[in-house]
Amino acid sequence: MSEAPDAVPGVTRPTITPLDLIRTIVLIASLASLVLWGLSMWDFPWNIVAAVAIPLIVLLVWALFLSPRPVLQLHPFVRAAVELLIYLGVTLAWWSMGQAWVGLGFAIVAIFTGLFSGWRNLK
Repeated sequence: MSEAPDAVPGVTRPTITPLDLIRTIVLIASLASLVLWGLSMWDFPWNIVAAVAIPLIVLLVWALFLSPRPVLQLHPFVRAAVELLIYLGVTLAWWSMGQAWVGLGFAIVAIFTGLFSGWRNLK
């Protein structure tokens, strides 16, 4: 068997940092939180609609503006504002479910993750 070479000429692999992993976990937690919020806070059949539509909208906004290779390039401060709006929405969703401490914990982790990521991108 032939082994694949470690480096292929002309191909660069992205470096994944622990901060990237934490941001991914925060995004997945955001989407899961919005699904839970949609299912628990709305009456049937609107709970299904909310549990599907709201996370899809957030995922679309993330793909357009916040992904590592966004479709639309924004000024870093506008990008941070969009990210903070998503985190605010998830925090408010937790608070509306009566889980203020979970919302506060999520907000702290998400905001610090966003700050460190933004600081890294400004360098």
